[in-house]
Amino acid sequence: MSIAAREPKAAGSGMPGVPDKAPRTGIAGRWRSLCWWLFRYVGGWRFEGDFPDVTRLVIIVAPHSSAWDGIWGLMAKVGLDLDIVFMGKKELFVGPLGWLLRRLGGLPVDRASPRGVTEQVAQQFDAAPKVWFVLAPEGTRRRVDQWKTGFWKIARAADAPVLCVAFDYPRKTIVIGPLLHCTDSYGADLALIREWYRPFVGRHRGTD
Repeated sequence: MSIAAREPKAAGSGMPGVPDKAPRTGIAGRWRSLCWWLFRYVGGWRFEGDFPDVTRLVIIVAPHSSAWDGIWGLMAKVGLDLDIVFMGKKELFVGPLGWLLRRLGGLPVDRASPRGVTEQVAQQFDAAPKVWFVLAPEGTRRRVDQWKTGFWKIARAADAPVLCVAFDYPRKTIVIGPLLHCTDSYGADLALIREWYRPFVGRHRGTD
């Protein structure tokens, strides 16, 4: 796995740089302002680092130890006007809730489909010129020894780099880390990724 080195920078406002190639939601400015206010000034959160200027991206987020991770992440995503896709089981995408989830970037997936989740997500990359996709490689809020391989398989199938993002609760900081290009060795790639996450602490635990 090759790592595109980027020095993290902490902007005074806590807002990261969002490049031109990033997919945008187009959500009305008042809602973006509200979400950023909740994230930055009510929650007290900030970012460290900037997003890469790429059109295709698989974002992995850890440690994932609390439902609050998703809430703060969603506030930040809307506040920054980033159209970042996340998975949800297809049964949730019905009625008004389904409309809202899609508007916020939700992707309904059928876990019983013979195509498999990896193929369904990879098809989203083929269908749009700009796709940023996010998931938690731990696969659960509980401590686990083994991370799921889904993010690596999706990145390989979509020919997209992987961006490491960490929730560091002691500092109330979301850290944007290195941009990684997967090799054909999942074990070697994961070892580098796990090492980068080692210093960060989630709401209830770290990644070790």
